Amino acid sequence: MVDSVSRILNIEKDELPRALLSVLYFFCVLCGYYFLRPVREAMGVARGMDELRWLFVGTSLVSLVLVLAFGGVVARTNRRKFIPIAYLFVIGCLIVFSGMLIADGAAGGGLIGTDAETPVARYVGYIFFVWLSAINLFVTSVFWAFMVDIFDMRQGKRMFAFIGIGGTLGALIGGWATNVISGMTESVYLPAGLMLTGAALFGLAIVVMLKLDRLTFSSERARGTGAAVPAHQAGTEGQQQSHEEPAGLARIGGTFWDGAKAVAVSPYLLGIGAYIVLMAISNTLIYFTQANIILENTDTFSQRVAGFAQFDALAQVATLLAQIFVTTRVIKRIGVGWTLVILPVVTMVGFAVLSVWTVFGVMAVFQALHRATRYAISRPARETLFSVVSPAEKYKAKPVVDVFLYRGGDVAGAGVDGMFAAMGLTLAWVAAATVPVAGVWAMLCLALGRAQQVRDVAGRAAEPEPESSSVA
Repeated sequence: MVDSVSRILNIEKDELPRALLSVLYFFCVLCGYYFLRPVREAMGVARGMDELRWLFVGTSLVSLVLVLAFGGVVARTNRRKFIPIAYLFVIGCLIVFSGMLIADGAAGGGLIGTDAETPVARYVGYIFFVWLSAINLFVTSVFWAFMVDIFDMRQGKRMFAFIGIGGTLGALIGGWATNVISGMTESVYLPAGLMLTGAALFGLAIVVMLKLDRLTFSSERARGTGAAVPAHQAGTEGQQQSHEEPAGLARIGGTFWDGAKAVAVSPYLLGIGAYIVLMAISNTLIYFTQANIILENTDTFSQRVAGFAQFDALAQVATLLAQIFVTTRVIKRIGVGWTLVILPVVTMVGFAVLSVWTVFGVMAVFQALHRATRYAISRPARETLFSVVSPAEKYKAKPVVDVFLYRGGDVAGAGVDGMFAAMGLTLAWVAAATVPVAGVWAMLCLALGRAQQVRDVAGRAAEPEPESSSVA
């Protein structure tokens, strides 16, 4: 039975337990987040689109502080400590947010965005939007940094699409449950209840992550690798790991700003960062279009939560289908670079269609296809780009790219959207503007694919030959 499953999934027999735990880990992370995401979106649009754009600016600044603080934790601990610390921080914040909303509701406060809204609820809404907008990228970045730490590039090409299915199922179930719950109640305690549910799922993610880390070390020790980091992936001074020390127990070392410095001086990391920024700009333009449509077609907070949850559910179904039937075959046949090119093309075509038919149904389909491409096809390919960098860059530089630069792209996208809105221009202008940007984006994708191959070949050539065992 195990052999049959391994063949179907294109996963080796000894890899299957770790792959299944990775699926469960990602399921917990995204299921927890998707109990929170519709609440954030409804809070963000409650007072109109102008305030929503300013919230994006605040999110970018908070993201920089967050990734630098995490870099400091990474420098002083090992992954068995800093990954649980990151999720415990998220859980603690959710408990505080929910406690404030419960206390406000008990004191007679109303739902955010209603006439009965109190100043406490209003400012919790602002802070929660900014906080979750930074945290959501952070928790997924930490997850994928862990994945590229325990699986190499060839394993990633085979396994990341399958692992991604766990996250998609978690997002689908979380979004569906939130939609159902929101449709059943208009209670003032609805946001707090969803926050506590998300906190419980992040707690489960910690348990699964620690089990996966121990299993990884046991598996590598059984193969005689000792969970050591290859020489070409060793970090800077203070970051070299001993061959006798498990990867999960070794300190990364360095300083909190190493991640930002690494991105600034590495053309490879800068290229990935540019890809992220362009992706974020396109995603933000789609997001504002979607938010406008929902704001125009709903009246209450719960209706907005349900509306955003419906968009999420449709996107996750499309993502799941793509992960099952498309992703692994695409990456294997056309390579990482050309796989990354698919997203710019989908973005350009989608905006062109939306500029002609700006209606709810077309927006829902475009958003679903864009997110399915982003998460099911581009994300696994993009994550393999980090499999050829050092552990320090995986845990310090990767959050800078995934969180801060992404949110910087959000700010740029919000600025573009605000500019078009102020000038009274239509989506046709947005579609026209995406054509040259998509062309540059596509060329960058191909360049990153080639650079990854060069780094992989150089890294494998630099690896020391494994010591042969002898029998006394």
